[in-house]
Amino acid sequence: MKKIPLVLVPGLLCNDSLWQSQMSGLRDIADSWVADHTRSATMAGVAADILADAPFKRFALAGMSMGGYIALEIWRQAPERVMRLALLGTSARADTPAQSARRRALIEMASCGRFVGVSTVLLPLLVHPDRMSDPLLVETVKTMARKIGAAGFIRQQQAVMSRADSLPDLTRIACTTLVMCGREDAMTPLDRHEEMAAGIRGAHLEIIERCGHLSPLERPAAVNLAMREWLLG
Repeated sequence: MKKIPLVLVPGLLCNDSLWQSQMSGLRDIADSWVADHTRSATMAGVAADILADAPFKRFALAGMSMGGYIALEIWRQAPERVMRLALLGTSARADTPAQSARRRALIEMASCGRFVGVSTVLLPLLVHPDRMSDPLLVETVKTMARKIGAAGFIRQQQAVMSRADSLPDLTRIACTTLVMCGREDAMTPLDRHEEMAAGIRGAHLEIIERCGHLSPLERPAAVNLAMREWLLG
């Protein structure tokens, strides 16, 4: 069987480590490539970078958190290249003024040399309480953030603030779409995913139980099963 080209887009302060279990678990059906989403400071620029770099003319596209924002922008720029779409732990909405204000404060901190990556204080927003005592998971999350670094983090936050409101576009998405959410996602709650699934014709909503924001890391088996069905469906 010819493998399905699959572009995977990480979230804020995440890199290819986020998707390692999916790349391994789906390798029998998918030719996976992880995008670099750290070089541009606008959402349009990040999407254009990925479209220029992607080694496939057409591909299935999965994005988590910030990666979901990017995936929607990629679809907006080149819908003819997106065969299937998966949106994990994300939202179709633009930033609120309060969210943008918090991002600007974090950018200021990072610009002044106070970049902390993912601290113990932030971890409860990213992973389910049951996984807080998993040293390998916690260290993976912190290591990804350190590798992105302050400059990459600043560009990512600027890009996230620049993103468009995708809610009006959802009805135009015609490809097979998976919307996936951890039941206890504290960053992007279930209702944001229900909103996307309701807006995209024929979208399937998959809820991962006992899971927080970083579902590909927290519950890789459940995520792999849902993505396998999405890719083959």
